[in-house]
Amino acid sequence: MPKSTNQTTLGELNLEKLGIKEDDKASRKFLMLIEGTYGVGVQKSLEKYGYTEQRYYQLKKAFREDGFQALLEEKRGPKSKRVRTEQVERQIIRLRFLDPQSSAAVIAQKLTQQGVKISQRSVERTIQEYGLQKKTLSVIPAGEPAGSGIPDSANQTQKRNP
Repeated sequence: MPKSTNQTTLGELNLEKLGIKEDDKASRKFLMLIEGTYGVGVQKSLEKYGYTEQRYYQLKKAFREDGFQALLEEKRGPKSKRVRTEQVERQIIRLRFLDPQSSAAVIAQKLTQQGVKISQRSVERTIQEYGLQKKTLSVIPAGEPAGSGIPDSANQTQKRNP
């Protein structure tokens, strides 16, 4: 005669029967939590799904707080460009075109005065991304043949001292 209990045991779930693919991480995490809690136990569930015990309990806590949404994979890092919004980038470009000789530090200072909190490095990145760097011309000293790389005064010194 079978025992009558209020607890439901699932045993080990077959992922193929459920149609869960290897790359469906959220479903696999969910099933790990179900098996760990109601099925084969935490340790066997961890071995099957390849997670650590610490990660199991982190996921379990997140699931209790936020539901299935907490198990979904999200991209790491910032969700958007925090400081360099499209509007700020347009302001940087505008200031650069108004005064092409102004440095990134000057542009950052002007924006800060306008109430936009931005670093000099962010301004430099924007200038570089849009190809707005200052053009530098190499100046060839007078009397030097193009491409020799040796100043004219050095050539004269070598000629005098044999």
